[in-house]
Amino acid sequence: MHPIIIFSYKMDFSQNNLFGYIEDLQELTIIERPVRRSLKTPEEIERLTVDEELNDIERAVYLLSSGQDIQGTSVVASLPVLMRQNPAETLRRVLPKVREVLPVAGVEMQLTAAVSLLTILQEESISIHTYSHSFLHIILQNLQHRDAGVSNAWLETLLAAIEALPKETIRHEILNPLVSKAQLSQTLQSRLVSCKILGKLANKFEAHIIKREILPLVKSLCQDVEYEVRSCMCRQLELIAQGIGTELTKNVVLPELVELARDEGSSVRLAAFETLVNLLEMFDADDRSQTILPLVKSFCEKSFKADESILVSLSFHLGKLCNGLYGIFTPEQHLRFLEFYKKLCTLGLEQENGHNDNQVQLQTLEQEKKYISVRKNCAYNLPAMMVFVDPKNFNLDLYSTFFCLCHDPEVPVRHTMAIGFYEVAKLLNTDVYVIHKELVALLQDESLEVLDALIGYLPEILELLSTGGESGGAESKLLNFPELIPALTRAEQRAATSLKWRTHEKLLQKYACLPHVISSDQIYYRFLHRMLSIIMTNNVLPVQKAAARTLCVYLRYNRKQEQRHEVIQKLIGQLGQGKSYWNRLRFLDTCEFIIELFSKSFFCEYFFLPVLELTHDPVANVRMKLCYLLPKVKLTLKVPTDKHLLQQLELCVRKLLCEEKDKDVLSIVKKMVLELDRMETSLDAFQKRFYENDLLDQQKEREEHLLLEMEQLEKEKQQNEGRSTSMSDKIYEKKRKEVKKSKLVRSQSFSSQALHSKYGNIDKCPSKSSSTGYTSVSTVGKTSVFTFADDSFRPHSSNPSGTASASTLPSSSRNASNSVDQKNNGSKESHSRKVSLKNRKSNS
Repeated sequence: MHPIIIFSYKMDFSQNNLFGYIEDLQELTIIERPVRRSLKTPEEIERLTVDEELNDIERAVYLLSSGQDIQGTSVVASLPVLMRQNPAETLRRVLPKVREVLPVAGVEMQLTAAVSLLTILQEESISIHTYSHSFLHIILQNLQHRDAGVSNAWLETLLAAIEALPKETIRHEILNPLVSKAQLSQTLQSRLVSCKILGKLANKFEAHIIKREILPLVKSLCQDVEYEVRSCMCRQLELIAQGIGTELTKNVVLPELVELARDEGSSVRLAAFETLVNLLEMFDADDRSQTILPLVKSFCEKSFKADESILVSLSFHLGKLCNGLYGIFTPEQHLRFLEFYKKLCTLGLEQENGHNDNQVQLQTLEQEKKYISVRKNCAYNLPAMMVFVDPKNFNLDLYSTFFCLCHDPEVPVRHTMAIGFYEVAKLLNTDVYVIHKELVALLQDESLEVLDALIGYLPEILELLSTGGESGGAESKLLNFPELIPALTRAEQRAATSLKWRTHEKLLQKYACLPHVISSDQIYYRFLHRMLSIIMTNNVLPVQKAAARTLCVYLRYNRKQEQRHEVIQKLIGQLGQGKSYWNRLRFLDTCEFIIELFSKSFFCEYFFLPVLELTHDPVANVRMKLCYLLPKVKLTLKVPTDKHLLQQLELCVRKLLCEEKDKDVLSIVKKMVLELDRMETSLDAFQKRFYENDLLDQQKEREEHLLLEMEQLEKEKQQNEGRSTSMSDKIYEKKRKEVKKSKLVRSQSFSSQALHSKYGNIDKCPSKSSSTGYTSVSTVGKTSVFTFADDSFRPHSSNPSGTASASTLPSSSRNASNSVDQKNNGSKESHSRKVSLKNRKSNS
């Protein structure tokens, strides 16, 4: 039964209201009538029907001859395809019909034709000679279309064709007719098109041809009676200057720019100003000081009074302008431009302090937007202005401005400051500490857009703060900025509670840099458990994966064995053995990151058996994901040391093959079995190829043991307080530098690698250059994975090269003095792992 909805009002069925309801119903019927009328009649359907036996060329000719506009447009859109399939027949039969149709075609077909001809040019399906002979006249014929949008579309096609056309064709077909098209007697649209074509032609001819044939047209258009033409031509002067060189630019272009800069039209003055800024490098010091500087000063003075239209552009180009004119400024002029920049940075904010109350009512919304754009441009130019005043003078000259921009009431301004924050930090170098409060403010900004912009370079910013801008400096660990860590935690919490999960994911990825800038204990108590909580409670998969990888990085650099064991037990107990199958899936993701970031021995010691236990998981998706991970798991084994683990892997695969009931999982198991089998047979062939991966694993293992040694040294140091510990201090400092060096080598990869593992490619099987001193191993022959013969891996007979290569690699906890001790150690480790497996099973 449906619930009865009781309305708070009663429907009035009186005569007056009833007529109102009838009128509403009539309106609905009127709305439906156009839909019924849009249905095609049998006669219309007959006209739209095409014989199916016609080929593509014949169908195109038929539709262009007797079809409707929409069918003709479809044929024009398919021209690039026809040109690829049958260019000769398309040019012979279809193109003449297109020429007939286009002069009377509608806007849609014209736009489609312009795009199709541009596509044919870009695809180079025919030679440029054939293209110019077949299509150039069509382009030029439709260039003067009465619709501005159509004309611009054909103009874009022509400008692209000019790049590829030979000079002679351009001269006869385009440049010569341009003389008449640019005359004052032609239409405004024709003269605007001529301006853009002239700018494109400047790079196609030699300087003397440009001077004789193009520059007279340029001068004429610069003095056109219409301000649109003067502005358009002014913006092309930059391209023309690049084509004619420095001397002609100084003698011909500069005088025109000076005249246009004083034009009565604001858009013309704006175009002249922006062109002058872009051409600044082409003028010598005399031209800059005698001609350009007075113009710039005039622009700045008028911008606040009579010519606010140039204000936004001036604020955008001010950094480039100040640095371009830096060498000719007097100290007074230098100070004047700096003060002008500071004034622009606070433009529109005076009213908030109680000033100019009368202007508040007069200030329009458009003006407010303009002021916001000016301040945003000032934020963009702040690094350039720091170079202008010298970063050493930042605290005195620009810090107050920097503070105001970071606390601007408008989000776009603060967003721009967040984007450029790293550039400011780099310029400050050793004085970077002066802006740490603004970093905290931006991290706590109410807008997530600002936070998203800031975290793009957050690892680099924190690295600069932690080292004081000195790459080889001492490890300060941000101890001088205690408020920064709470700001980082609050930023993550705000991102987590928002709906912008991509910002949250990005932030978690960037937080992987924290082991390089703050202490291990701070990470453990403030960030590590938070990552574990995100993995278990967040509902967004990319966010969970980002947190899992960052957690693995934190675990990788944790210096206390007790804390590491606690985290490992939580990962295994709460994720790997969790009640939710979703948590168990995330455990497998975490294991994939552990394989990527840790040594093989670390994974085998702590995670190998818990992963294999998931072969008995009741959820098919978990077993399926495990199957995909098996090749990477196998790559972590070091035979013969881990022979017992290989046997456990074989046993699990056998059980999956024999007992798996889900057809999808069974299909994946069979694929992975073939993959595992291929890895075995290809091991010996790719022995040298994977030497670097084995060396990288040795380096990871060595770093892990260095951290253990440092922990032991720290404990001894604490026990020996008050005694002479100079020797232990030296040893500790040496170990610390070794770890710091290794972290710096791979810090970039840890903070910017993708979330997928690089070193666990299932198509590869690295040669096992064992850390125990065993030489590389190989397979005797192709051994089927269904039999899993234990002697499929066996050590080579002793050879000097193998022994030498093994001895040169740094060894780890599995290291021993001779092969007998190595075997004993391997058997002891295997026994301890079996015991730990029994303990886990008994506990579970």
